[in-house]
Amino acid sequence: MANQLSQSLPEQTFQYQNSLPPLPVPSLQSSLSKYLDAVRPFASEKDFKATEETVRKFQAGVGQELHKKLLQRAKTKKNWLEEWWLDTAYLEVRIPSQLNVNFGGPAPYLEHCWPPAEGTYLQRASIITWHTLQYWNLLRTERLAPQKAGKTPLDMDQFRMLFCTCKVPGVKKDTIRNYFKTEREGPCPSHLVVMCRGRIFTFDALCDGEILTPPEILRQLSYVKQRCDSEPEGDGVAALTSEERTCWAKAREYLISIDPHNNTILETIQSSLFVISLDEVKPYSTPENYSNMTAEALTGNPTIRWGDKSYNSIVFSDGTFGSNCDHAPYDAMVLVSMCWYLDQQLRATEGKWKGSEAVRPVSFPEELVFTVDEKVIGDISHAKKQHIKSAQDLQVVCYAFTAFGKSTIKQKKLHPDTFVQLAMQLAYYRLHKKPGSCYETAMTRKFYHGRTETMRPCTQEAVNWCKTMTDPTCNDGIRRKAMLQAFSRHNDLMAEAQEGQGFDRHLLGLYLIAKEEGLPTPELFMDPLYAKSGGGGNFVLSSSLVGYTTVLGAVAPMVHHGYGFFYRIRDDRIVISMSAWKSCHETDAPSLFNSFSSCLHEMLHLATTSQL
Repeated sequence: MANQLSQSLPEQTFQYQNSLPPLPVPSLQSSLSKYLDAVRPFASEKDFKATEETVRKFQAGVGQELHKKLLQRAKTKKNWLEEWWLDTAYLEVRIPSQLNVNFGGPAPYLEHCWPPAEGTYLQRASIITWHTLQYWNLLRTERLAPQKAGKTPLDMDQFRMLFCTCKVPGVKKDTIRNYFKTEREGPCPSHLVVMCRGRIFTFDALCDGEILTPPEILRQLSYVKQRCDSEPEGDGVAALTSEERTCWAKAREYLISIDPHNNTILETIQSSLFVISLDEVKPYSTPENYSNMTAEALTGNPTIRWGDKSYNSIVFSDGTFGSNCDHAPYDAMVLVSMCWYLDQQLRATEGKWKGSEAVRPVSFPEELVFTVDEKVIGDISHAKKQHIKSAQDLQVVCYAFTAFGKSTIKQKKLHPDTFVQLAMQLAYYRLHKKPGSCYETAMTRKFYHGRTETMRPCTQEAVNWCKTMTDPTCNDGIRRKAMLQAFSRHNDLMAEAQEGQGFDRHLLGLYLIAKEEGLPTPELFMDPLYAKSGGGGNFVLSSSLVGYTTVLGAVAPMVHHGYGFFYRIRDDRIVISMSAWKSCHETDAPSLFNSFSSCLHEMLHLATTSQL
């Protein structure tokens, strides 16, 4: 009977956490042979021979020792990578994270019930905030269904990081503070922070334990807006979060030293559910062109968002929305899951509130005013200047390719994600006359606290196919055969990466063990081909499938001469956001988009002729 009962109860969000398998360590042999395959497209015969020799020596010598130590570590930790990855990829990184690491993106509501419209934004903001609070409540009460791949449960730990979470800068290394608790675990902060015109306000999202209704939230937001419109602009302390990390850490220490109350304000912001940014810009966008909103979400006004907060909900004054999130505590799929939920809720209710209009006498938002002096004002001014300078250098485009989408690709019996990835490879190859080292995110959430693995789409098979596409002597038959081989290789590598059998994280682990033991950096990592093929975070194309929903975002390129390439695939279209640095004269995002569009058409032509 108990068994039948448990089957009929809804699954709880975190119920599978303790039964997830540990993250595996691949064999040294398999990782090194995959590594050699991955560098081959970037090597001359002579260079490749030298790298083969370096790898042989590593495998026979120091590599074996390091691998043994890694296996020891994996015995004591359910996820041997977790802390290392957080430190290396995020917390030890010193460049400003708001522009270089955070992800941001446009909300899709303008495609249905909320097209841009004057005078709507506070009312819409109160409705979207209410739905967001419902999602927080689902997590608090563990009623959000655990995600699965087929029947395999996926790790849900990152969902704890969506609310009440903030990164705190350190002189050498940042930390993540997470104040979220489920109901079973105890009380959880329930206040929101609103930023507007350089000022910061806070109010509780609960009244007598009940979530405020949209009319009640509207009253709070209207109060903030009215105060900000009728009074001078604030100091814009939030801009400090857009600064280089060590600079910000020192500025923060100084801020606390001049008045302990400043620390109380910082705690209030850090522990808040999330930040609502009331932005005065109107980044006009359409379902076919989201460029303005995407650029604004990623690079906009630094005085009204807290760059270290795990979720800034951005409200544009034309009634459209965006988000900007710290990448350290979670990967984008967490935010995508919530935004997809919000989008579906809005569609179902046509973006209207149909409940009571009554407003309980809740106390007005409280303004959080930092004590500042001339040094702090100088720090803020410096932070703004460096942010604006970098932001102006970032080129962001976000366009819809509307000729076809998932349905057509699947009719051809091809994998839609691989289709897009190969079109991207060819687009880059055509534009730059050479293969581009490429990173595609593979998800490892089948494992305990798993996050991501690198899948490298620039395979020898992909390059061989690109060569046939640019060689006028090759006919469609040859090109089609090469394309199908590239598809097959990509699919195999992606499947391996998702099973924890990629090689990038494994090599990183070996590198970090050498570093921790005070050993010299192994020759393998000093080899020019290591960086040339993308190793050590040097990928020219940094790409990710954001999913098959309406939600999209963007991230800055990984390297100066690179591109960020993020996309979502719908039945009838593919929407792509690309980023590049304007100061690099080799790269241009609109040109890559145009090249990519023609490549999609050519691939469809090849896939169609194969069915005749």
